Parts: sequence; C-alpha cells; structure tokens
Amino acid sequence: MDPLEDPEGLDETAGAQRRALAEHARFVDENLKRNYTANFIHGVLGMTGFRLIYAPTIIPAYLLLLTGSTAAVGLGTALLQLGATISPIASGSRIEHRSHILPYAIGVGSMMRLMILGLALTGYFLTGNILLVATFACFVLLGFFTGAQRVAFQMLMSKLIPIRKRGRLQGYRNFAGGLIAAVLAWAAGNYLIADKWLGNGYATTFLFAFLLTSAGLVVLKTMIREPAAPVSRPQMPMMQRIRQFPELLQDRDFAWFLAVQCFSTMARVGAPFWTIYAGSQLGLDGALIGGLSFVFLGSDTLSNVLWGPLGDRFGFKIIYVLALCSSVAGVTLLIFGSTAVPIYAAFVLLGVGGSGWMLASTTMVLEFGEPQDTPMRLAFVTTLEGAIAASGPVIAGLLVAVSGFQPLFFIVLAAQIAALGLLIVKVREPRNRVAAV
Repeated sequence: MDPLEDPEGLDETAGAQRRALAEHARFVDENLKRNYTANFIHGVLGMTGFRLIYAPTIIPAYLLLLTGSTAAVGLGTALLQLGATISPIASGSRIEHRSHILPYAIGVGSMMRLMILGLALTGYFLTGNILLVATFACFVLLGFFTGAQRVAFQMLMSKLIPIRKRGRLQGYRNFAGGLIAAVLAWAAGNYLIADKWLGNGYATTFLFAFLLTSAGLVVLKTMIREPAAPVSRPQMPMMQRIRQFPELLQDRDFAWFLAVQCFSTMARVGAPFWTIYAGSQLGLDGALIGGLSFVFLGSDTLSNVLWGPLGDRFGFKIIYVLALCSSVAGVTLLIFGSTAVPIYAAFVLLGVGGSGWMLASTTMVLEFGEPQDTPMRLAFVTTLEGAIAASGPVIAGLLVAVSGFQPLFFIVLAAQIAALGLLIVKVREPRNRVAAV
C-alpha cells in the first residue's frame, strides 16, 4: 500500500526518532552536573595551557628571538594555522556518523598536547637551523591536531551541554582559565623567560603548558558520560561528503556568517605583530612580554564573565558585534599610539574583543541548521579560517618587512569593519529565526 495512504511506516520511523531524542535529553539532564563540571575543569586547565601558546605575545617573541625576522614570525604563525586547514574536514567526516565521539576527541587531544611537548624538548636540546626546522614542524602538527580537536570537542559539547547553559559554561570556564593564564603569562615573561629557567625560559613555558593541558584531558576522559547520538548521518567517503558542502550554504544566514568569519579571521592575522610592534616602540624584553600578556589575557578573562551570561540570555550575535567593536577600537589605538599607555590600552581592548569573538563564533555555528550537520559545519568554518590564517601571516610578515606596521594595521582595521557591517546587516540571530532561508 502507498505510504501516503497508510503512513504507519513513516509514523513508526518518526516515533523512533522522537523516542531517541527524548532518551538523549533525559540522559543529558541526568548527567548534566557531572558533564558540566568535567567540561569546566578540562576547559580551565586547557585554557590556561593553550593561552600560553596562542596568546599573541610569547610565540611571536620566541620566533623573533630565533630568527630576528618579522617575515619568519609570519611564516611560523602561518605554519601553525596550515595544519588547521587540512584536518577539520577529515575530523568532521570521521565523527559525524559515530554514536560516541569521546574516544576520538581524546586521541586527537593527546596528539595536540604531544606537539606542545615537542616544542619544549626541541627548545631544550636543539640549536641553530635544526631548532628552527623542528619548531616549524611542531607548529604544523600542532595546528593539524588543533583543527581536528576543535571540531571534535565542540561537537562533544553540543551533545552534552544544553544550549541554554553553553554561554555561561564557556564564559566562566574562560574566566577562570584566563585568569590563571594571565598570571602565569606574566610570571613566564618576568621569571621563566627573563631568568632562562632550566636553561631556556621559552621551552620551560611550553613544558608547563603541556602539563596543564594534559591534566585537563585526564579529567575529561575520566569524568565525561557521553550519550549515544540520537541522530547521525550514514558514513560516506570524505570526498563525497565534501561535494555536499554547497547544501550547507542554502542556509543564507550561515553563508553570510561564513563571510563574516572570513573577514574577522583576516583581521586576526595581524595578531602576531601586535607584540612585535609594541616591542619596536617600547623595547622588547621579558618584562614587556609579561606585561602585555597579563593585560591581554586579563582583559580577555574578565570580559568572559559578561560575555557568557549575556550570550545565553540574548544570543551570541550581540556578543560578536560588541567583540568586533572592541577590536576595531584596539587596532585604532595601535595605529595612532606609540607610547606605553595607548599600547597597553590597545591590548586590553584586543583581549576583550578576542574573547568575545572566540566565544560567539564557536557557539553561533552550533545553532545553524540540522544537528546531524553540525560536525561538517564546524569543519567548513574551521577550514576556511585555517586557510586564511595560514596564508595571511606570511603576507603580513612580508608587508611589515617592506612597509612597516601601519599598512598592515589599516588592512586589519578595514577587514574588521567589513565583518562588522556584514554581521549586522546580513546575519540573523540563529535563535530568532523561524526557518533557514
């Protein structure tokens, strides 16, 4: 009999899906306190360690010490992002059909942390060109596993934490982790790096980051209770899945969101050169690196207390808008400031903007479209960001070497303004949409 005349088969399938969704919601609620705590502790420890690596202070200063070249700073940053361009789609393809993704997330997270250990060991035991080559190799692999981890861990959070609580979790987690990271970054600059602890202060900082992030991963593995996925896509070859990417762009809000992400990522390629510029004006030493790291990470940290609850209440588009406004103000201060007060104030504004951008961009992408497409949406966004972030710093480094910092900062400012305009005009708050266009 025609299913349209006798829809019991369709009703049975729909009923099974409803039961699976209800069971998933029940499991999430029953384990929410435990999973929330695990995500918080893991995030605090991971945030503390990774901020020491990804803050726009320590790595650029380390590369400048090794090479004496702004172009090499750009190349190193580009290599760090290159791996993140390759891995997200492969990661999304690996997990979107899986019922449980925690084992995969732990695997790529472990490899990411081993690359940080590699940075420490190369700093301790290698010198000269071999040290530089090994450092760049660690950057490529660190970026590769970072891209894979970002997709896996964001997908895991979307399974475990209801949307009504994600903003506060990330905001409070970032606050606690960032506060610790700000203090540690100041201590790293003023003591570990300045006093060359264990013979190499930068390597000691990387070793400390490895220990902190590894502790967070152990907490996640031992505490998390992951439910089976209520809905998932059938497994298919990665290239076949890539050919389906245009279907994701049928959601026009998501398509414009991608454009906003591209422009805002273009703006962030200037980040490695903020510290180098400050050093050219104020004298680059351990005390300056520690001070700038402290105010950048401190402002990043404190603003999360506002960003998280505000996003939960009003949605994350408003967070994105305010974050871009703060970054525009910060870059403007860098363009026109040459003394300590405006430069430190710029790092405060850039820290506030950076934390809001990270929180809003990673959370908004989870709210577009169908849940079963979340891994590939994450992969799509991460790949585009990685491609821009990989090519941009090389161009930026060459531009700084030839023309100085001001042209780069004006380009960054234009990209930020473009992202802000598109976000306001073209992208609706996902929670307020009736349906995707």
